Order: sequence, then structure tokens, then C-alpha cells
Amino acid sequence: MSTELNVVAARLHRVRMPLVHAFQTSSHRKAYLDHILVELEDESGAVGWGEIASPSDPYYAAETVETCWHITSRYVLPSVIGRRWTHPSQLQAHKIRGNQFAKAGVDVAAWVLWAEVQQLPLATVLGGKRTEVVAGVSLGIEPTIDELLVQVQHQVDAGYPRVKLKIAPGWDVEPVRAVRTAYPGLDLHVDANGIYSADDLPRLQTLDAYGLTMIEQPFAPRDLLTHAELQRRISTPVCLDESVETVADLEAALRLEALRILNIKVSRMGGLTAAQAAHDRAQAAGIPVWCGGMHEFGVGRLANVALSSLPGFTLPSDVSASEKYYARDIVEPAVTAVGGVVQVPDQPGLGHQVDREFVAANTVGELTLRPEQE
Repeated sequence: MSTELNVVAARLHRVRMPLVHAFQTSSHRKAYLDHILVELEDESGAVGWGEIASPSDPYYAAETVETCWHITSRYVLPSVIGRRWTHPSQLQAHKIRGNQFAKAGVDVAAWVLWAEVQQLPLATVLGGKRTEVVAGVSLGIEPTIDELLVQVQHQVDAGYPRVKLKIAPGWDVEPVRAVRTAYPGLDLHVDANGIYSADDLPRLQTLDAYGLTMIEQPFAPRDLLTHAELQRRISTPVCLDESVETVADLEAALRLEALRILNIKVSRMGGLTAAQAAHDRAQAAGIPVWCGGMHEFGVGRLANVALSSLPGFTLPSDVSASEKYYARDIVEPAVTAVGGVVQVPDQPGLGHQVDREFVAANTVGELTLRPEQE
């Protein structure tokens, strides 16, 4: 595709949406989310949407909604507006250190715009091969084990073949044992979001007895050595999430044998460009990958679905139906799952329409940038 694009306007929409069920991780609890939608308009009139799905607080990563708004409006978008390009990878903000969530929203919008101009589905331009994606769900820490079992049953009844449990010190072996006892054949894995330390190695080793698909990110992001040590001690695969923000991070983890599975998150890696590259490197190394989620609204969720259509995504991804998190989503139609399977859109771009009226009704801040404002 040699068509030249030129972004003549960029808009940011800070949108607030309540969750249908409050979600608790090892660090915090949330009942609603603020995400930033990125809208890029080409001189042809075509529009591409992206989503900055950063947390509101600096617990999962250093970025917050406020930092993303500042970095995106002050640095990332000015490097894109008025610049002519023929492929989304040409818009990479290499000079900006870190700030992966901010970069990701703009990168996704560029890919969607590029797909729209070509009148091709996003999955197709990324190199996707699947027409449907197997979805899993992530469950937070509940007040009691009985309440957790109720939530697991809801997801099993909905047809999801994989359930991920958030764990933390004091909420790990017992809930895992309870869920495994109640659901002996369930594809089950746990995610600690980096809350454990090397002192917890013996306790984490006890999880090896429960037939988990993986233990995800037990230690701090930069602590690859302790991840490698745990992997040497257990047969359950260690999966990395927060530790891998770049392909260089993945390379280091591979050399240290610190993982056997990789969670690729579009937001954490700075967008679809980097996520696609991580997929390719992991596939070459024989490492299975799956697409993690950040409770995205429909825009980010559809980008995840498109990415998950790539051949290396052999494990269920966090691309569950919109209704799992939101009573109403910002895209029409909403993302749906039947028997735990999500269809990959076959229409141009995201394949779904952004509901502008609903976005406007839930917007708590907005900004428009044009070339003369750089």
C-alpha cells in the first residue's frame, strides 16, 4: 500500500464508564474507568480510533490518565499531525522514553486509519489468519472464596474456557485450591501483578500442584532473575506481563529463561506495531502468546481481537464480551462472545462503529489539535 496519509486533526476524548462489577487486584479496587479515546482524521476525511487504556493510578504501571493526557497532547500527537506517511510504523515516537500507554493509543488509531483508507479489516493488515478468537476472562479478588466461586460459575455458564484469578499474599493457595476442586477440568491460571518477592518462592511453588496453565507476573517487572529462579523450581509455566514493555525486554527474558509464556498487551507495549513485533519474536522462539487486556472499551477491545487473530496467539486471550465489564459499550454493535468465542470483524478498520453520541454523553474532557496548533 503506497497511498500517502496526512493527519489533519487529532482529538482526545476522556471517557468515564462504570464497571458492571467492581474489580480488585493485588494493588487496588476500581468501580469505574477513565480511558482516553484518540481520533485521527486524515485529509481524505477518513478517521481512525485508538484507546489509551491506562489505569487511573500508578500501580500497574507508572502512567496514569493525567500523565497520558499530557504526554499525548504535548508530545505524541504533535509528532503525527501534518506528517505524511505510508505505514503506521513510520509514526513511532522513538524520541519519547517510556509512556507506552500514551503511545499505544495513537499507534492503534494510526493502524485503524490505515486499514480504513485501504478498506480492509484491521486484522487483515496486521497479518491475522483467524476468523474467530477464543476468549478468557479475568476475575478480581473477591471478599470471600464463596463469592469468588459464584463469579467463576457465571463465566463457566457463559461458555468461557479459561478463567484467570488475581492473587496476592493471603489470597492465593486457598482460592486456587477451592476453584480447582470445584472445577477440576477448567483452564485456570493466576496473575499476581508483581506483588510477590523472592521470600515468597516456597509459597508460589505450592501452586505447582494445582494444574495451572501459568503463573503470571509473580514478581516486580525488572526482577527477571527471580522469575527465572521460580521457573527452574516449578513445572507450571511462568508468564511475563509487566516485565516486557519492549522487544528488547523480551529478548532479555528469553536469554535468562525467565518465561515460557508471554502476555502481549497492546497498551503495555506501546501499540500494535510493537505488539506485532513481540508476537513475531516469541513465535520464532517457540513461546506461546496470548493477548492481555486492560478492561478496554470497545475500541481497544476490537484492536485486541484483531491482534489475537495472528497465528502465534495459541492461548485464550482477554477479549471477552463487552457485557462482561460494561452495561453498554462505546461501539455498535458491542463485542460479543458465543461459547467463549469472539468473531474477528471482517469489515474495514475496527469493523464496528463508534457511537459518537454515547461517547459524548460520557466524556469528561476533550481536546482538538490541528497542524497550526503544534
